[in-house]
Amino acid sequence: MASPEHPGSPGWMGPIAQCATGTKQEAAATGPDLPCPGPDEHLGKDSHRSRDPQKGSPPKGGRRHTVRFADTPGGPSPNSSMTTGELQEYWRKEKASLGASSYSLRLSIAAEEERKSLRPCMYQIVVIQTGSFDSNKAVLERRYSDFETLQKNLLKTFREEIEDVVFPKKHLMGNFTEEMISERKLAFKEYLSLLYAIRCVRRSREFIDFLTRPELREAFGCLRGGQYTRALDILVRVVPLQEKLTAHCPVMVVPALCAMLVCHRDLERPAEAFAVGERALQCLQAREGHRYYAPLLDAMIRLAYTLGRDFISLQKRLQESQLRKPTPWGLTLKELTVREYLY
Repeated sequence: MASPEHPGSPGWMGPIAQCATGTKQEAAATGPDLPCPGPDEHLGKDSHRSRDPQKGSPPKGGRRHTVRFADTPGGPSPNSSMTTGELQEYWRKEKASLGASSYSLRLSIAAEEERKSLRPCMYQIVVIQTGSFDSNKAVLERRYSDFETLQKNLLKTFREEIEDVVFPKKHLMGNFTEEMISERKLAFKEYLSLLYAIRCVRRSREFIDFLTRPELREAFGCLRGGQYTRALDILVRVVPLQEKLTAHCPVMVVPALCAMLVCHRDLERPAEAFAVGERALQCLQAREGHRYYAPLLDAMIRLAYTLGRDFISLQKRLQESQLRKPTPWGLTLKELTVREYLY
């Protein structure tokens, strides 16, 4: 049987010696890597109000309001000499080309019995992809305090960009009346639509964290506690949403994908773990220096060996990567993932 000390085994690294864990490698990771700057990150107030809200059936305890968001890369210049007919044709084609990548965000209110019990009012956010059937609908719940935190965080970086975006105010009295809840629901609908219309805001860590971080923190907490099935249940729901929100920078979803790999592997599901690992490697294809690259490849080599698949090519890929850009690592993939989302 092959051993890590001999060629042909998944642990053999040829002339490359694995580095011992050092102080720098053991520094705790507090979250995924920062988002990649997109070609339009310099854009500021490119906001456009949503003018075509979808109607939905009223949920229990209140009406449902729908806001449509489209990731629009740009449009004709305000000084364009296009005729009205040409402009209409332009936007018709633009809408058709963006149909598969636009999203609909639905904001609804908590149930009536929860409001009567004076519990914090929960706002339900449903994110679905429009233009095609979306089987990975994301349903989130956020409190008023969560929206407040989002606003404070955005003001630190995008004060000028969001200076015209009005945040719904809290009242000293009457916060749980039907009229006040309905008014605030409409205000949050407008607030989120305006934020999403600003490209640099919707691609920001602050906005993405608002929609994904609470669920990711819970999932990684379950992972640290050995509750792999529970962690997977949460990750299966939140990772598709994270992938939609980070399409401009896929590397941001790598920690969550690696957490899924670890859960599947420790639940003795090597095939599922390997499939998730391939998705993570695809996100890292041009990021050989990324802190997850070497530990992920090492885990994939071992999984491939277990499954009887081609692990030699993965070994060669890791060796070549280390020769081109030596990246010392001393943490396993699991040791790396459990350090995410600690705070």
